[in-house]
Amino acid sequence: MKTGLFFGSFNPIHVGHLIIANTVAQREDIDEVWFIVSPQNPFKKRSTLLHEFDRFDMVEAAIEDNDLLKASNIEFNMPKPSYTIDTLTYLSTKHPNKSFNVIVGSDNLSHFHKWKNYEQILDEYGLLVYPRPNTKPHKFENDSRIVHVDSPMVDISATFIRNSIQNEKSIRYLVPDKVQLLIDSRKYYH
Repeated sequence: MKTGLFFGSFNPIHVGHLIIANTVAQREDIDEVWFIVSPQNPFKKRSTLLHEFDRFDMVEAAIEDNDLLKASNIEFNMPKPSYTIDTLTYLSTKHPNKSFNVIVGSDNLSHFHKWKNYEQILDEYGLLVYPRPNTKPHKFENDSRIVHVDSPMVDISATFIRNSIQNEKSIRYLVPDKVQLLIDSRKYYH
């Protein structure tokens, strides 16, 4: 079974994430997509990060009606910060019947060489890359281990959503209704 792994903070998950994940899950060579909720991204500051269990709850709420999408908290009990290669190695051992691909935005490719064991990720797993605005040139342009996914270019940021909440602006249509209910009822990002 081929599984696409979509790593992220999902702080909060939004419709852009869901469009990308669903588009990848609809590919003929992918059976499912897992959202890997990262407790701490080594490249991001922690200050605005909602607790991992709250972010996981929002991901579960967002995808509960789509059997092709799954939420994973696999990194919650792993050493922090979370490194993609460590999670991949663990998942490959735990699920030997699955083959994994890493889903990333094209904007990540300009600094992908800074990821821990990035060559091993490319060799053993490969990347499924979705288009992002303002993508800079990178050294992986013609790398055969990278598949460019034909998907809509969605330019929604979790930062914009958090700022909108703090400024008491509507986030309707930016996040699924069930995610907005959680944000409102639990006073996330206020």
